[in-house]
Formats: sequence, C-alpha cells, structure tokens
Amino acid sequence: MDFKGKIAVVTGGASGIGKSCCLSLAEKGATVIAVDRNENGAKAVADEIKQKGGNAEGLSLDIVNIAQIKVIVDYIENKYSRIDILINCAGITDVITIEDITETEWDRMLEIDLKGPFFVSQAVINVMKKNNFGKIVNLGSVAGEVGGIVVGANYVAAKAGIIGLTKSLAKSAAKYGINVNTVSPGFIDTEMTKDLNQDVRMVPLGRKGTSEEVSDVILFLCSDYARYLTGVNLDVNGGLHMN
Repeated sequence: MDFKGKIAVVTGGASGIGKSCCLSLAEKGATVIAVDRNENGAKAVADEIKQKGGNAEGLSLDIVNIAQIKVIVDYIENKYSRIDILINCAGITDVITIEDITETEWDRMLEIDLKGPFFVSQAVINVMKKNNFGKIVNLGSVAGEVGGIVVGANYVAAKAGIIGLTKSLAKSAAKYGINVNTVSPGFIDTEMTKDLNQDVRMVPLGRKGTSEEVSDVILFLCSDYARYLTGVNLDVNGGLHMN
C-alpha cells in the first residue's frame, strides 16, 4: 500500500490503535496529523515519525468540543489544502453493570464514542468533498454487534451507533467519492483494555489481537485496494464474532 502524498488525520493518535495507524501511514508515505486530548502524546508520536524521516504533526483536540473541531479542521485544510484520510480512533471504554450506570456516565460515553466521531466526520467531509475524494474509517467493536458483558451497556450502545452512523455517512458521502467504513475489533491488547476481563478462551484463534493487526485492516480500507467498499463493517477479532 502506498499513501505517498496523502494527508491523513487520526483521532486518538497518541496511543493504542490510533498510534499504530499513525506510524503505519507515515511509513507508507502519508503526511500524518495525530490529534488527541493528550497533546504531549500526539506530539510524541509526530516526533517519532519525523525521527524516522516521515512527515507528521501532533495537535490537541477534544472531540466533544465542536467549536474546537472546526478550528482544527480549518487549520489542517489551510495548511495542507485537503484531507484525504480520516481515522476515528479516539474513544473510551467502561466496565460497569447496567444497574450502576448513571446518567452522567451514559452521556459521557455517547458524547465521546459517538457524538465526537460524527462531528469530526461532518467537518472533514466538508473538506473532502471539495476534491471528490476521501477515506473515513470509524472504530466500532464486536460488543456493538453482539452486546457485551465485559464492557458496559453505554459502550455497547455507542459502538452499535457507530456501525449505523457509518452506513448513513457512507450513503450521503458516496456521491462525493468518499468511502466510509467501520472496523470492529474484539479482544485487543492495548493500554485502554488492559483492565478488562477478556477471556481469550472465547476467541477461536486463542489469543488477543495487537494494535497492528487492527491498523493493518484500517489501512487496507484507506487504500485503493478497498475503493469499491463503503458502508461495510469488518470484524477484526480472531473469530470471536461469526455469523
């Protein structure tokens, strides 16, 4: 896969799957803008890329701040003239029983894991459609497909929403040459999921996945190999979810 000359924005780019996407995209020639609430983390990823000879920038962005989204997207468009790729990796998870979820916890989860990706996508689509080209990949979850016990119902609802949101975005953006897809991981070994009670005996392949195994699929969806795919949800979970 060759992303030379492409401008890629990755939310949640400071760690986990987002960081892996940033490093892989840069290795394959893209100019990467890592955005994250953790500004120092985003800048550290950008510095790592630049030390390897790539092009990158790290920016602070809280995806629940719609005004800030506009400022950052306008800045990127003004500096780079376009945005070719958007990967929505920013998010949180939660381990909480249905009985214990409060209104505050419910709202916070849906705001970060569903509302944020929508408004980032909305702003970026407005840039992409000027060039009649774009690739957007949203991060779902197997929990959003089958429900979840390991994670909270608020997380499940947000990720199920992402899968539906992707289809809506894909239908409306297709006329502008923009592909929008979802990748739904299962048990992945990241900092965010280290405290989850993930029983790998449930996974047919018998182990957790790595961030790189998810980012490889995300990059495929951003590449020309996936030019006729839009509105799809690809499971990356070692066979945890089989129809």
